[in-house]
Amino acid sequence: MGGDGRLIAFDTGPGNALLDDWVLRHTGRPYDANGNLARSGKVHEDVLQQYLMHPHFEQPVPKSLDRNDFTLDLVEGLSPPDGAATLAELTAAAVARSLSWLPEPPVLWLVTGGGRRNKHIMELLAWHLEAPVAPVEAVQLDGDSMEAEAWAYLAVRSLKGLPITYPGTTGVPKPLTGGIVAAAPA
Repeated sequence: MGGDGRLIAFDTGPGNALLDDWVLRHTGRPYDANGNLARSGKVHEDVLQQYLMHPHFEQPVPKSLDRNDFTLDLVEGLSPPDGAATLAELTAAAVARSLSWLPEPPVLWLVTGGGRRNKHIMELLAWHLEAPVAPVEAVQLDGDSMEAEAWAYLAVRSLKGLPITYPGTTGVPKPLTGGIVAAAPA
């Protein structure tokens, strides 16, 4: 939300989902602990630029992504460290691209999700964004429960008939509530 009070929301890019998929495929581990694998690799700029040409980055806000809108096809054939380095760089570069859609640059970027525990991604974000970057715990939020809390918040708003979506967050023509209460089968 900017100083004008206008609320916007959008997906910045694939986050670290591709990196997690890559690491799982090549190491059997579910994520790149502290970014050690990515840090040991080399970013393939040509591959990174192909990812950054994805139509998502040119679409105006609001915009959203499906988990499968980005794939590992472009990093196939790279070594595990180089693929990880390229995908970690994509994570940060995609967030940096979001700056052009914001009403004003944030003075502090708060990071949630598993990427906040990846020291390498946090360093890349700080470098790309040229601003302080911190995990949400820095402002006394619980990064492990935020998504569940958000769904609970939306559920309560739905139960009360309050809006859960707005023109600036999903492109709906006016603020709308959502969901229905489905009774358990008898």
